[in-house]
Amino acid sequence: MSTHPKRFEILLVPAHVQNRGTASVEDSAVRSAVVEATGRTGETGYPIYEGHGLVADIDPDTRTVEALLVDGRELDYGLTALIRGPETGRRAPGGGS
Repeated sequence: MSTHPKRFEILLVPAHVQNRGTASVEDSAVRSAVVEATGRTGETGYPIYEGHGLVADIDPDTRTVEALLVDGRELDYGLTALIRGPETGRRAPGGGS
């Protein structure tokens, strides 16, 4: 039985946002989507999560986005993918490829 989370929220945030001041990560995001586990494993070896135009391989232990497609394309330069598990509210930086 898998203990991996069934869903995460992915936030796409401009990488140039160094200091958000009092703004939350959610306020800085240009796009967000809740992705659900598919039961498949990606080429990275991590579980695949999909939803709302995003397909991501996510390491559920470190909560890192290991690979990401946005509307079928690689993540644009200048954007960073952050994830948050709705059930825990934890956040962790992630990369996109």
